[in-house]
Amino acid sequence: MMRTVNLAVLLSGSGRTLENLQQAIAAGRLSARIAVVISSRPDAYGLVRARRLGLEAFVVPRKAYGDLAAFNAAINAILARYPIDLVVLAGFLSLYQPPPALQGKVMNIHPALLPAFGGKGYYGDRVHRAVLEAGVKLTGCTVHFADEHYDHGPIILQEAVPVEDDDTVESLAARVFAVECRLYPQAIQLFAENRLRVEGRRVRILPPGSPCTTQKDVAG
Repeated sequence: MMRTVNLAVLLSGSGRTLENLQQAIAAGRLSARIAVVISSRPDAYGLVRARRLGLEAFVVPRKAYGDLAAFNAAINAILARYPIDLVVLAGFLSLYQPPPALQGKVMNIHPALLPAFGGKGYYGDRVHRAVLEAGVKLTGCTVHFADEHYDHGPIILQEAVPVEDDDTVESLAARVFAVECRLYPQAIQLFAENRLRVEGRRVRILPPGSPCTTQKDVAG
């Protein structure tokens, strides 16, 4: 069953992922609308992008809150004003703790093949630098449902990206991000089509046209 899902996008940086999602929506490749954008940093360029795109945007500064619970409570108070179907983490550098109504409805993308090169402190160029230092031949990106741990939770989609001998952090990051731009909208679209079934630590992707399953069986 196709639907238009209402997204909340949480970010801390440039907002490139936000802009990519909005472009996918405008192109008709993603059945969604971005209802609200929240940044954990007042200087995040993602706020500029959000306002340029005509999206409602708020700042909840992480540094203004003494503990993580209070920080997340402030975010959730904003989200409660909107009919959110899915929270999308787009370079969000804090651990997000959803309210009960959004449990299992938080999605994240990570620029490596989890569980490798993930966890607290692994974000952005730090990930790609670690990949190059490790000498691995493959990296990539992972879209997953987020849980109470950094870069953890059931994996929805992954795609590998070869590491070239002459790669720099910048060249590798660019190739991985190009895959992210395709994979993240694809995962959200599967959510919109009710085709994601979480079974423990695994996500089963149902074929198109499958009989509708219950809310309990399908994430979303």
